[in-house]
This record gives sequence, structure tokens and C-alpha cells, in this order.
Amino acid sequence: MASNDPEHKEDEEAPAGEDEDTGAQVAPIVKLEEVAVSTGEEDEDAILDLKSKLYRFDKDGNQWKERGAGTVKFLKHKVTGKVRLVMRQSKTLKICANHLVLPTMTVQEHAGNEKSCVWHATDFADGELKDELFCIRFPSIENCKNFMVTFEEVAESQLKKEENKDASATAGLLEKLTVEEKKSGDKAEEHETATKEKESKSEPEKADTEKKAEELTSSA
Repeated sequence: MASNDPEHKEDEEAPAGEDEDTGAQVAPIVKLEEVAVSTGEEDEDAILDLKSKLYRFDKDGNQWKERGAGTVKFLKHKVTGKVRLVMRQSKTLKICANHLVLPTMTVQEHAGNEKSCVWHATDFADGELKDELFCIRFPSIENCKNFMVTFEEVAESQLKKEENKDASATAGLLEKLTVEEKKSGDKAEEHETATKEKESKSEPEKADTEKKAEELTSSA
């Protein structure tokens, strides 16, 4: 009795012989070369990396609008030490937030939602600087707290960095002034010494002149 199973029927009709090796070599039609893709993050180290959804406040419509869902990162530059916040959409990798974390920035929990927080920033995601009010939402309260703590720590570290920079600049200025004062003092001292030497050299000449004057007076 014949079987109605399609797979079993194909097995019966297939030739019983083994696959023959013809020895033919098929070369690829197109040779693809490996291309290095630059993300712009090669000189930075990630401090934090979390899944989230970002919103921006639309002033004209007076409402929150979704900016994108993806990964938010704090990236610290290996040379300058500056830290920026970058967020890319998960599927398109399009940047939806890109700004430096400055000492003046603060972050706070969004009213009535422990999984969300808000902050102001001058953002460059669209290729031009814009003042934005952002709101970010995380899958868990823990992630939101980690984000806020990291944000505050980064802002504080940047403040200390600025203070150290100002202190170094002040120290450099004071050192420069001290060196200039020393040079002025050295020049004054050199001038005084030269004046004394000149006076000491002129004293014998003065005495000789006075002596000659006395001799002329006595002979008159």
C-alpha cells in the first residue's frame, strides 16, 4: 500500500545512488572586503550602559514626545577626561541624545514614576545645539537609580576637574608673576651694583682733579 506522506514519497522516488563528486570548484561571484566601521566612540570608555526609552519635552505642543528606545551610555574620553551622554536607537543606531555632562547639570526623579528621571541639557543629536528637557524611563527602579547616581557622580567629578584646572591656572599665573618680580629685582640689583662701581671708579678721578686745583691755587 502506497504511503500518503509527502516526505516518504520523495524518499521512494529519489535515486538510490550516492552523490557524485564532479571535482568542479565554484568561486564566489563577488568578493566582499572587510570594512572598518567607526562609531566615534573609539577614544572613549563606557562608564554605564543601560537599556531605556527616551523622551523630549515639546514646548510648542506642551507634551512629552518619544525620542527613541535603545541604549544610553556615559562615555569618558581617554585623554580629556570629559564625559558625554550618548543614546542610540536599538534598531537603526540613530543618535537620539548626545551631550556633555557639565558640572552645572542636575538630574531628578520624574514626578510619580520611580523608573523615570528628567534633566536639562544642550543637546547635539540633530547636528546643532538645542536646549532640551529630557525624560528617560528604565525597565526597573534599580536601573533608574544607577543612572541618576552615575549622572551626579560624573557632574561632581567634572566640577572638581574644573576647580583643579582653575587652581592650576592660578598657580601658573602666580609663578609667572613671581618669576617676573624676581627678574625685576635682579635688574634693579644689577643697576645698583653698576652705579656703585661707576661711583667708586670716579672717586680717584675726583680726588686727582681736586689735588691739581689745589696745586694751581698755591702756585698762583
